Amino acid sequence: MTGKTTSGFEYEINEESLDDYELLEDLCEMDDGNAAKTSSALNRLLGKEQKDRLKEHLRTESGRVPASKMMIEIGEIFNSVKEGKNS
Repeated sequence: MTGKTTSGFEYEINEESLDDYELLEDLCEMDDGNAAKTSSALNRLLGKEQKDRLKEHLRTESGRVPASKMMIEIGEIFNSVKEGKNS
């Protein structure tokens, strides 16, 4: 499954990573308000290389990765997975 966020970040999700019980656990904990599981869920879904690429995509001139922008991107990626969209 491939996709693209509104900011232009292109990603690919391996179908196998969607059938991951530990990803489900992370998502459930996120739904319960545990934002600390966001990074773990993103690693499970995209893998470290794509997560790092996403951070670089969002990095500002001052060298920071705005959490607000990261959460928007993560939301778009998770929503596309939930809806089963392919781009």
